[in-house]
Amino acid sequence: MKSSQKGSHNLVKQMNKTTVFETIRNKGPISRAQISKTSGLNKATVSTMVSELINTFFVYEIGEAKSSGGRKPVMLHFNHHAGYSIGIDLGVNYIFGILTDLSGNIIESTLINLPSTEFNRVIDQLNDIIHSLIDKAPKSPYGIVGIGIGVPGQIDQDGVILFAPNLNWSKTNLKKIVEDKFHIPTKIENEANAGAHGEQLHGVGKDISDQIYLSIGIGIGTGIIINHQLYKGASGIAGEMGHITIDANGRKCSCGSRGCWELYASEGALLQAAANESIIQKNQAADFDFLLEQAKEGNPVVLQLLNTLGENIGIGIVTIINTFNPGVVIIGNRMAQFENWITNPIERILEERLSDNHKRNTELRFSMLGNHSISLGANSFVITDFLARHKIQNGNYH
Repeated sequence: MKSSQKGSHNLVKQMNKTTVFETIRNKGPISRAQISKTSGLNKATVSTMVSELINTFFVYEIGEAKSSGGRKPVMLHFNHHAGYSIGIDLGVNYIFGILTDLSGNIIESTLINLPSTEFNRVIDQLNDIIHSLIDKAPKSPYGIVGIGIGVPGQIDQDGVILFAPNLNWSKTNLKKIVEDKFHIPTKIENEANAGAHGEQLHGVGKDISDQIYLSIGIGIGTGIIINHQLYKGASGIAGEMGHITIDANGRKCSCGSRGCWELYASEGALLQAAANESIIQKNQAADFDFLLEQAKEGNPVVLQLLNTLGENIGIGIVTIINTFNPGVVIIGNRMAQFENWITNPIERILEERLSDNHKRNTELRFSMLGNHSISLGANSFVITDFLARHKIQNGNYH
């Protein structure tokens, strides 16, 4: 066989295996005959592909189904315990990690507060979290298949952190550091992109073709999904909407500009305003929980701060809706926990400043995944990469 013919044959075989695998993954339990009918592949091809998937532990037989006559069909199911994956949300003042199976079901999770953004201290704590999650993974054929880490900063196509202003990191190859330490494939992604991906797969963005995810933490990041595809821009750093200017003569931002949206509409802005009112002493992770409790207790000063914060969030969302005309804007990360107190001021600003057409066509939603959006999204990226390496799924993120 000529090399071109062999290459074509291998490509067709790979495509067939991907089709069979995706059919089992999405529709299982399912029989070989049902796969053939659903996919249009002949029964011999389906049987061959199923055998390969069983031999490589990605699929297993779960027993016979009822029959309307003739042999009882043997049902097939995706083996989501063939391996496990780790997803990390590396925030400015916390690290949140999850361990999942290959379907994204969370097995374990862990959260720690970060008292410092000093690089070596953060790496030590990141390593501790990864170690603890690895130790908790059940035995499986493939073990830990990957580590996905969402980071609040600009990430290039090779996973290098170009600039993370709120962490004060630049030109940092976190991917290499983690892979050298654990010898596990690692993917570094912008945390808002990871959050957008997590919401599209598992959250309130499911089945929405065009959506914007706002990761509102110490800063603000934006994950942009257009026609179900993550939009990353020419060099991979699209979505820095936290640094649009809303006050031309405003405060100096860590990015080097002035009057950036995140200085007025983020968790960092809330903590700073609370410190100015002497409600808290300094910007610490624990203060977030304290302010949440104060809001629940009806502290009037905290409620006023949240009202102002909501208005400022709304101002930025107006620009986002006018620019992208998305079906949904999703507010995520930790600020979603303040939904009860910031929804009305946000919607008031949108009502005042958007055209009727924009108001009718874009819906505001809050993440139901809470702190899990970013870690689930980062985790999903490495599961997709793992399945692509085994040639049973393409590597596109959608």
